[in-house]
Amino acid sequence: MNYRYLAIEGPVGAGKTALAERLAIRGDASAILEDGDNPFLADFYQDKPGAAFQTQLFFLLNRHRQLAGVRQTDLFSQVTICDYLFDRDRIYAYLNLDDNELYIYQRLYDLLSREVPQPDLVVYLQAPTDLLVKRLRERGRDPEYAAHRLDPAYVKELNEAYQHFFFQYTSTPLLVVETSQIDFGRSDEAVDDLVRQITAMGRGTQYYVPRT
Repeated sequence: MNYRYLAIEGPVGAGKTALAERLAIRGDASAILEDGDNPFLADFYQDKPGAAFQTQLFFLLNRHRQLAGVRQTDLFSQVTICDYLFDRDRIYAYLNLDDNELYIYQRLYDLLSREVPQPDLVVYLQAPTDLLVKRLRERGRDPEYAAHRLDPAYVKELNEAYQHFFFQYTSTPLLVVETSQIDFGRSDEAVDDLVRQITAMGRGTQYYVPRT
C-alpha cells in the first residue's frame, strides 16, 4: 500500500477492528487496537453524576497514550494500522457531556491532539442504523453498546454523529466504504478489493461500494 499509517473508523458495529486486524496481517503491519478497559464505565452505565466526564477523559488520555507513542521513525519503518481515529473522541464527547464538561474537555483535547500524528489515510466504514443494531445483537454484548442496552435510538444518534463528522472531514484523504452488503471479517476477496482501492486512492474524499 502507498500509505504508512492508516486509521479505520466507523460507529460501533461497523467492523473496524476486524478489518484493521486483517489488513495488518495482509500487509505485515503493526496494529494499534483500542483498549476498551475503563474503570469508570460501570458508573457511567448506571448514570452516576460525573461518570460520563470521567469516562470520556479516561478514554481521551488512553487514546493519546497509544497514539503519541507512534513516532515518525516507526511510520517509516513499517505500515501502521489503527482501528480508530483520535479525532473520533470528540464524537462521543459531544454526545455524552454537558456544556460545562465540554468546555474543559475541549481545552484538554486541543493540547493532546498536537502530539498525535495524523494518519495518511482514513477508511470510514458506513452502514445504516438497522444493520448496525442487527450486527450488535448477533455479536452479543459490546462494551461500547452495553450501557444503552441495545437501544436503537442511541445507535441512530451515534451513526448520525459519525455521518455529520465525516461529511465535513478534510484533515486527511478519506475513503468512505459502504458496508451493507459485505463483511470484511469473513471475505478474503472483499479485503483484496479494498486493498486495491486503497492503493489507487488519491487526495480528497472518495466513495467505494464493495462488490458482493
